[in-house]
Amino acid sequence: MTERELGLIGLGVRAGTVAIGVGAVRSGLQRGAVKLVVLAQDRSRRTDEKVGRLAAQRGIRVLEGPPAVELGKRFGYADVQALGVHDQALADGIEAGITGPCRRT
Repeated sequence: MTERELGLIGLGVRAGTVAIGVGAVRSGLQRGAVKLVVLAQDRSRRTDEKVGRLAAQRGIRVLEGPPAVELGKRFGYADVQALGVHDQALADGIEAGITGPCRRT
């Protein structure tokens, strides 16, 4: 994931349109509020089961981001294994910029 995509996520965090953490992302998915999920590269199997599977069931795009420590540090938290983008335009912008080592899961 490039600096551009991480920067867009940062804008969403500051605007309050990004859920941070497994619990918040799951809750958003269950409410139908999450438009895009970013999972840490080194996420746990449990995170895949709780968030990845639910996103897949709901037809929500899932992207792989940097390691959890990097995601957390970047946004002022400890390790962050999952992010959920609530804004469709922001989600589209993040996905449109994916050209590097990030991959859909």
